[in-house]
Amino acid sequence: MEILSHAFVYLVAAVVAVPLAQRLGLGSVLGYLIAGVVIGPILGIVGNETADLQHFAEFGVVMMLFLVGLELRPAMLWSMRGQLIGLGGLQVTLTTAVIAAGCMAFGLSWQSGIAIGMVLALSSTAIVLQSLNEKGWLGTVGGKSAFSVLLTQDVAVIPMLALLPLLAVETLSPSGDDPTAHGAMLLDLVPDWAQPLVIIAAIATIIIGGRYLIRPMFRFIAHSRLREVFTAAALLLVIGIALFMTAIGLSPALGTFLAGVVLSDSEYRHELENDIEPFKGLLLGLFFLTVGAGIDFGLLFDQPIMLIGLAFGVMIIKAGILFAIASIFGLRGADRLLFAVGLAQAGEFAFVLFGMASGMGVLPVDLIGKMTLVVALTMILTPAAFILYERVLAPRMVKTNSREADTIETPGSVVIAGLGRFGQIVTRLLATNGHDVVVLDHDPEVVENLSRVGFRAYYGDATRPDLLHTTGIEDARLFVAAIDNRDKLTALVEHVAKHYPKVRILARAHDRHHVYELEKAGAHCVQRETFDSALNLGRDALIELGLHPFRAERKKQAFRAHDFETLEKLRERWNEHGVDKGYIDTMRSQNETLFELMRDERDEKTHGDRHWTPPPSASPDP
Repeated sequence: MEILSHAFVYLVAAVVAVPLAQRLGLGSVLGYLIAGVVIGPILGIVGNETADLQHFAEFGVVMMLFLVGLELRPAMLWSMRGQLIGLGGLQVTLTTAVIAAGCMAFGLSWQSGIAIGMVLALSSTAIVLQSLNEKGWLGTVGGKSAFSVLLTQDVAVIPMLALLPLLAVETLSPSGDDPTAHGAMLLDLVPDWAQPLVIIAAIATIIIGGRYLIRPMFRFIAHSRLREVFTAAALLLVIGIALFMTAIGLSPALGTFLAGVVLSDSEYRHELENDIEPFKGLLLGLFFLTVGAGIDFGLLFDQPIMLIGLAFGVMIIKAGILFAIASIFGLRGADRLLFAVGLAQAGEFAFVLFGMASGMGVLPVDLIGKMTLVVALTMILTPAAFILYERVLAPRMVKTNSREADTIETPGSVVIAGLGRFGQIVTRLLATNGHDVVVLDHDPEVVENLSRVGFRAYYGDATRPDLLHTTGIEDARLFVAAIDNRDKLTALVEHVAKHYPKVRILARAHDRHHVYELEKAGAHCVQRETFDSALNLGRDALIELGLHPFRAERKKQAFRAHDFETLEKLRERWNEHGVDKGYIDTMRSQNETLFELMRDERDEKTHGDRHWTPPPSASPDP
């Protein structure tokens, strides 16, 4: 009963706190940490069992590295080698060196300094990626650069895990322990000269086994068509590799990561991800809960100035290093600030590495308690740092950007805002048909690439009224709004319609409701970005399924006409506050009409396709 009661407490804390944290923009990791703080130090509902649970929950990190390995196909790693080795590698190396030097200046040993430097060099993948996604910044130059560094850091955890035992200080090593207590079994039984050979043999076993044994095993299990057996096999794989590496004396995370990379290009990659992900999420959530429950707030109250100062110091040092590296690699303005501010915190792997450092005798226990609290404080401060960037720093950088907007010397008859996947096609079509097109985009890399092939593309934010005016929009015939941000796109259309009423406005919409928003804002012609491409793919799918191409095209055109009719009928049922009941009724009626429209005469399939041979992919299996 005691186990069930503890499980109930942890689950209630997670279910209540994490959704609230998500709604407040704090992220799930902080939600788990806050929940752990509430049920631990504040309410005292949980206590000594958190340490045992934390060792169990650390297996979630092993699963996380397996999933990271599944995402890192060798070809992908090779294509990103420049940013991974250059941008990411330089960040990890410089941050480790600077923080290690600072620790040594305060009297710590060089081993402890390097260990702390390595741990604090990592950033929070969960918090950063979630924040970038929520704000729509992941597609920016700064967001993409931050992602590449996070990827490098995830990979860097592996050599860090291998290096930590080498940094052990003899006076801190646990005394009286069995030499196999921490998993170093086989390596302790072989001479020193043979240990590298054992490590190489273990890694080779995982790589060769993953290639020639694990794939046939999953193929055999997949034929059983029993989902629960495949899930059990996935867990067996991860647990088995972890036990194998532990028995040898190596990091279980290293083994599962390598197995993930080996299986990353297999046909079972997505199935493995889907099966492991829930277990990984639950165990990591439990791990962060136990971390929060184990934070020593008495220590914070005893030394608040020192610990809070250390948290701010870590973030300032990391932000400064990141800012300098961003400058070296060509990031400018708001992108450089986003890169520096976004990665300034310490990451969730710090809790794992500090726990391992304690067991290996790398760092003293009292110092680990303080550093764990510092890491938690930097993560708690990260949402505030993003708010500071968004509301204070980024708006000022628009005015004082180190790269000024390009000068537009010759206005065009067509002005296009946005060079994404939609805007580029429109630009190429109009420019190659002899129209004088001026394009604005805030991504310097995209602008540079389009300029190289002969198009008039300029760097700048089209939502800036002063910059938009320099394009000669008052004398242009057309304005095409194709920027990615939905709200900014609507505001831009509204601005152009109000200040340049003679210009015809064409806009790209995200969905049907966005069509209505843009029309209300003043757009004369609106197209949904994926509508025609989805229709074309649907037509191809019908052909693959055996329908004659002529009839598939006819059905596509009928669907298109009916959808535009539906768009007109639903327009009067929509307003900026939402939809009324009549909207749903009209939608249901139109769907019924569409089924009738798509239904052929019963014998049309027999007679209409008599001479049509479906493509091979549409043929039934023998």
